[in-house]
Amino acid sequence: MGGIFKAYDIRGIYGETINEDIVYRIGRAYVLKFKTKKITIGRDCRISSPKLFEALVRGVTDQGCDVLDIGLVSTPMMYFSVWKFKHDGGIVITASHNPPKYNGLKMVREDSIPIGGETGIYEIEEMIKDLPSELPEKKGIVADFNVFDPYLEHITNYMDLTKLKKFNIAIDTANGMAGPIAAVFFDKLDCDLIHMYPVLDGNFPNHEANPLKEENVEDLKKIVIEKKCDIGIAFDGDSDRCSFVDEKGQIVPSDYVIALVAKEMLKEHKGKTILYDVRCSRIVGKVIKDNGGKTGRCPVGHSLVKKQMREQDIYFAGELSSHFYYQEEHYAEAPFFVILKILQIMTEENKPLSELVEPLKVYSHTGEINSKVEDKSGKMKELAEKFSDGNVSYLDGVTVEYTDWWFNVRPSNTEPYLRLNLEADTKELMDEKRDLVLGIIRNN
Repeated sequence: MGGIFKAYDIRGIYGETINEDIVYRIGRAYVLKFKTKKITIGRDCRISSPKLFEALVRGVTDQGCDVLDIGLVSTPMMYFSVWKFKHDGGIVITASHNPPKYNGLKMVREDSIPIGGETGIYEIEEMIKDLPSELPEKKGIVADFNVFDPYLEHITNYMDLTKLKKFNIAIDTANGMAGPIAAVFFDKLDCDLIHMYPVLDGNFPNHEANPLKEENVEDLKKIVIEKKCDIGIAFDGDSDRCSFVDEKGQIVPSDYVIALVAKEMLKEHKGKTILYDVRCSRIVGKVIKDNGGKTGRCPVGHSLVKKQMREQDIYFAGELSSHFYYQEEHYAEAPFFVILKILQIMTEENKPLSELVEPLKVYSHTGEINSKVEDKSGKMKELAEKFSDGNVSYLDGVTVEYTDWWFNVRPSNTEPYLRLNLEADTKELMDEKRDLVLGIIRNN
């Protein structure tokens, strides 16, 4: 199937690796696998999404399952609709932050439990190769379902919005699915809003809907500086991620966001466990412990994070990729909750975002560095042996920790790449160890 079935979702190039026939078969297989009676289906604004939506709905209803059509939605809205209204499951047609030629599906079971590589995606991949020729006599029906208004009410009830200061805010929704809901959400706040690229456009004409690439945040940074904004917020294509820019136009690393939000949450919830992925700075764990919380590490990937949160009763979690998860959101991504928390911290501390972030700049981090490696498992084994005098963990790839530096090397699920994240107490030590580890990775 052209490798479209991933560890966390289904994703491929429309017309090449993913098409209406495949999606129709996925719809049938989903119903057969999970024995659903009624599910939610939504879609993003990509040019190919309407056709794939029609094919998916046909597959689901042909197999006898009813469909609640929630229309053009963000991925968190689909998650919300499933757990809030107790549907049997849900699917959203989206390729998240990928370029326009891509499309795909994110799927959940009841209670918005993610369907990933270990929980059904690869089984569906096998099922679609040999589906039963006979269909149920009774087809499912399709009905429109409004999730926009309930979701808006939900995200504006996280806290008393009147207690927030009046901020000058710039947002970049990148012509993606955050546009409609963000426009109404920020209208509920007493703020001056600059909304960049609000119109839904599946061609993403202004830039890729991926705020993790710095070039996609350049427009936002410029606007923040020019218009003297207090904060800038960038969303990805399906609005399950948000990234922040401070008043100086500087990108705020997402692990710093985790630390700030964790500190605020622990004021009222002492002893709660906060989860963060293996790539995050040591400062996250230090902040959590210093403020009376418990720390936990997790592998990268939303389905894996959510699974661990459910199993271990985790209150809040975050990834370096700007995914933030909240227990009271049924462990799903909660971008607007995190936005409100950051605004709350800025209000209560009466400090600009740059000043709030400054104390967190304790260590020197490389950011993620990719290296093309064919024998990924062999290279990770070599690294574990080379640095066996450190504290070695295999939670996600290989992590090796020393007192004054650490690194994580993990394989890409889709490409022949190893991804390195390394951090040290000083920039000089970081530079030295980065060159050392990269030398081993890239030495064939």
